Amino acid sequence: MPDSNLTAATPPNGGVSLFPTDSTSATHTASTDKPTPEKLVLSADDVRRAITRIAHEIIERNRGLGGVVLIGLQRGGVWIAEQLAEAISRIESATVPVGSVDVSMYRDDIGLRPISPGSVTEIPVALDGAVVVLVDDVLYTGRTVRAALDAINEYGRPRMVQLAVLVDRGHRELPIRPDFVGKNLPSSSEEDVRVSPDGVTIGERGAAR
Repeated sequence: MPDSNLTAATPPNGGVSLFPTDSTSATHTASTDKPTPEKLVLSADDVRRAITRIAHEIIERNRGLGGVVLIGLQRGGVWIAEQLAEAISRIESATVPVGSVDVSMYRDDIGLRPISPGSVTEIPVALDGAVVVLVDDVLYTGRTVRAALDAINEYGRPRMVQLAVLVDRGHRELPIRPDFVGKNLPSSSEEDVRVSPDGVTIGERGAAR
């Protein structure tokens, strides 16, 4: 009897094959290995509301805006610092200085990770005696914030340093706690949290954006 009769995918008379084809097995494997899609946890409107709330809290905590400087951490914190300044100007009709700081050369793991191209550090005013509000998108281990503290010390000695983040996802490795938080978002270390003006998403690492 020819071998082809033994390996036919579809038996005669509409019977059920006892030997599934390779394509069936491949389809099943691909479906089980597919990454979990990203989940939207904050919409664009939610992000705007969180930034407005943080702006109010900064004004209230500091009893005004005297000496307040917003410094966004490159790269994710810069646009948030700029939007905070816009929100503050709408609330108080006052302008708050906004700057940016690149912390890549101040990290304690600089020898353990690839070196990224340098971003811009721009400090618009002297920081001596100022109230510096460091701004970032996601607070994770705390090591980026620690590096930012070292970086701004080269530009003066602030009277106080505060921290504003849009998302606190936990997993701290250093004793650093934010003063202003948009959303506390418990997460697994195997998940990615992505923040943009369009919203905040969380998903498995390697999932399609």
